[in-house]
Amino acid sequence: MSAGESARHRVLVVGGGFGGLQAVRKLRGAAVDVTLVDRQNFHLFQPLVYQVATGALSAAEVAAPLRAVLRRQANVRVVLAEVSGFDFERRQVVLDHLANGGRGERLGYDTLVVAGGSRYSYFGHDDWKARAPELKSLAGALDIRNRILTAFEAAEVELDEERRRSWLTFVVVGGGPTGVEMAGQIAELARETLRHDFRQVDTRSARVLLVEIADRILTGFPPSLSHKAERALEKLGVTPLVGHTVVDVGSVSVAIRSASGEVEDVGARTVIWAAGVAASPLAAALASADGSEVDRAGRLSVTANLTLPNRPEVFALGDMVRVVQSDGTIADLPGLAPVAMQEGRYVGRVIRNRLRGRSTEPFRYIDKGNLATIGRSKAVADIKGIRIGGFAAWVTWLLVHLFYLIGFQNRLLVVTRWMFSYVTRGRGARLITESRAETE
Repeated sequence: MSAGESARHRVLVVGGGFGGLQAVRKLRGAAVDVTLVDRQNFHLFQPLVYQVATGALSAAEVAAPLRAVLRRQANVRVVLAEVSGFDFERRQVVLDHLANGGRGERLGYDTLVVAGGSRYSYFGHDDWKARAPELKSLAGALDIRNRILTAFEAAEVELDEERRRSWLTFVVVGGGPTGVEMAGQIAELARETLRHDFRQVDTRSARVLLVEIADRILTGFPPSLSHKAERALEKLGVTPLVGHTVVDVGSVSVAIRSASGEVEDVGARTVIWAAGVAASPLAAALASADGSEVDRAGRLSVTANLTLPNRPEVFALGDMVRVVQSDGTIADLPGLAPVAMQEGRYVGRVIRNRLRGRSTEPFRYIDKGNLATIGRSKAVADIKGIRIGGFAAWVTWLLVHLFYLIGFQNRLLVVTRWMFSYVTRGRGARLITESRAETE
């Protein structure tokens, strides 16, 4: 490395999700050398992962290779590895699981940006993971797709009526946007897409239960839209169980407790987890290196400039942090992709301003609204106080997601899939890549 190259400011970004990728893109053309580290070689568009789980889209249509995304950004290098530790004194990050099998490798930095994201929380019952896969990752979505489609195949050949009912019962845990969208998609799959494909079983008899501990679904939306979404789900055949809690997940049943305290054991072979949020373990690793603590959700506290309080060269953003404002209050930021994207762009701007000797105002999130789709031509939207539902909200949802989807090719493929699905009610990615019936 030449003397000129070594003098360039080194920015190390951990995480190629919404926040990390936006930070990297914001540094395009800056006099910095950027290294992006991620344990996956692709950027995943999480808002559409549930459509992979129900066969509406294929995996490649909601993911884009990081190297392809950043091909034209000459100041960026991508490293496939997992971050296992931080050394603030030496300004180094420890890497494990490199593609060549390397472990304990170290990368230096002048500025560090950590955007580790979050995962679903099983509320102390991590043993449920094997029986109730999460809907945060591509691997989880493919596992769920296998389970859903296998359940219908098993019901087709099941002679025992009770066992058949359990195969045709699907429990979605969590009444946020992901859970609502997932429940609606399963209901449409059963009642429209598959109804003519089987001979011995009527897929329209499938039960879809949406379990939410709060007194309504979509608690981030105004109550009027929550109730509208609930009615739309019921028309699709989904049973929303608000004020209910899952207390146990077995291999063939789920125990659900009502608000009155009664526990019902529901026969169900397929359980999908979309509840609770826990920060990435990277938040705890940063806190340990800094001598600070995380909150109950595992989140790290950062300043209004998204830096660690005692480490101005270390930024952290996304679902893994809570922002402490200058007056000591905690900013109430939702765990949504737009928040991480705005934070990522902000961090990139701060880094550029620092190199120019300029200051930057504290981060301020601009809330552009909430969207959730329920099914074919059905959605709810709350955009800057304008509350709409039905077809208009659904079209808005389509356009917004197409706009934020990475890559022209993916946009073209997804809009083609959606048009085909709308006209034919079909789903072209209904592939079982691993049968689970033998293991139950």
